[in-house]
Amino acid sequence: MNVSISGHHISVTEAMDTAVREKLVKVERHFDQIQSIQVILSLDNSGANDGGKKSHKAEAILRVSGQEMFVQACEDDMYKAINEMADKLDRQVRKYKTRQERKKTQGAGRENRYEDLTVDDVVPAV
Repeated sequence: MNVSISGHHISVTEAMDTAVREKLVKVERHFDQIQSIQVILSLDNSGANDGGKKSHKAEAILRVSGQEMFVQACEDDMYKAINEMADKLDRQVRKYKTRQERKKTQGAGRENRYEDLTVDDVVPAV
């Protein structure tokens, strides 16, 4: 799994990098067919000038074969945003994996129904 971590209006520290990678291990544990994850950590200062708090944002784009998943989390603390982003991504991955498994079992069930039929059952005798 290829993980790239970048910062927008913020420098990514060693602690932030470690926190993101530790949280993404949980996501990888649930689904091992992840091609890449791109994480963008950003800082929005737009509300800081007029007394508002700085908003820390963590975004992630996860790529699996044939699909991309995007999550975003905004918090007043970067580590809270990273935790929330990882939790959202984990939920999406588990939901995707459940859908894939459900498709496999439904396909097999459909084929088994027709194996029990014989030619006499399908075409009435004349």
